[in-house]
Amino acid sequence: MSDTARNLTEEYWRPVQPPRTEMRGMAAETLCSNCGTDYAVGARFCHVCGNEREPEMKLSKPSRLSDWIDFEQLCERLGLTAVALVFTFLGFACILGAVFVGLVYTANTVLDWQAVQVWRIQWMLGALVSFAVAILLNKKKTA
Repeated sequence: MSDTARNLTEEYWRPVQPPRTEMRGMAAETLCSNCGTDYAVGARFCHVCGNEREPEMKLSKPSRLSDWIDFEQLCERLGLTAVALVFTFLGFACILGAVFVGLVYTANTVLDWQAVQVWRIQWMLGALVSFAVAILLNKKKTA
């Protein structure tokens, strides 16, 4: 039984099937252009020859304003789900609301100052709750 493992002619990391040279229903970017083997899922380099994937597989930086505003790409770049991204924006809006209340309203008396501080506290509590909900609703994507 132990002799069978010693008489192996192939290395342990080699693919079970020979490299595919023809593509039947497969995209060209899933095969290595150098040796023809399948890339591992999410791999940047070929596990057989070490060849790098084609440049079109790399993530591109957003170049236009419309690329920065695109909701799906923004979710992907930040690693957030759509709901978590909405609550994150809501949290930042609440922080801006707290700053805006502090800038707009001036306090002439102690009572006015206390009222402005209560409003700012309410805005900051809203931001805190919004960020907490965003963290709790952000489910990690499993491959």
